[in-house]
Amino acid sequence: MTVIEINEGTKIPYSVDGNYLNLNDDMILNLAKREADDPVHIDVCSDGSGQLMNAVKGNCAYVATIDIPAREYTETETTSEDGETTTSREPVPFDIDKVTLTLWALVDYQI
Repeated sequence: MTVIEINEGTKIPYSVDGNYLNLNDDMILNLAKREADDPVHIDVCSDGSGQLMNAVKGNCAYVATIDIPAREYTETETTSEDGETTTSREPVPFDIDKVTLTLWALVDYQI
């Protein structure tokens, strides 16, 4: 996982275990489950009481953003005995090293 720190200051504690991202023991995301055919962008914010949410709502501050690239596939062509060619697509296993975690400095009222 690539980690980018946007600004100066204390960031939210996080850990990675396999495909799981744990943010401050409050929000655990299975990033492999979030992978899709299009890139996925997840905003994680904190409200005035320190509650984490994965949406931007009202008076909240960014804690982190997570960017998961589009799912990749391997394509295999096979030709039948009658000469008909078919292509099959198999998803490449999820690779957490391709995910980008961007961290924002916590505001006073956050965690």
